[in-house]
Amino acid sequence: MLTKKSVLRIISCIILIGIIGIFLFIFVTLYLINNGNPYHKYLVNKYIPAHLEQLGYTDEDIVDQHMIAPKHGVNHSVYHEHYMVIFKDEPQSEYLYGLTKKGKNVVQFCEKRKRNYYEEDTIEKTNHSESKCMGYLDNRN
Repeated sequence: MLTKKSVLRIISCIILIGIIGIFLFIFVTLYLINNGNPYHKYLVNKYIPAHLEQLGYTDEDIVDQHMIAPKHGVNHSVYHEHYMVIFKDEPQSEYLYGLTKKGKNVVQFCEKRKRNYYEEDTIEKTNHSESKCMGYLDNRN
């Protein structure tokens, strides 16, 4: 039979576990908001550089390449984290790549950002445009 003291201990443990759970949930949420999903970062950094290598690009062709996480909603067909590449022969343009959620396929976004922020993004074919591309802001509902 349970005594009053053992019931109080059980209730105290349940409350303590609940408080720890709430703090853990808040910590994980704040971490993901500030740092992004580590699994998505891993996937993007694994697949997209390998895709660029398959296309024949080397470090000599690329000025800068790294993962980015936009602060606004983007195409829901791809992971939120993207990959930005600046090529040596087109240093004024930033090419964006994404990784699809289904199939883990690398896609280039049709929009190329101009590094001069006074110019708008372009969707015209450029030196490093791939034959198939995906709209950066499509499928956001």
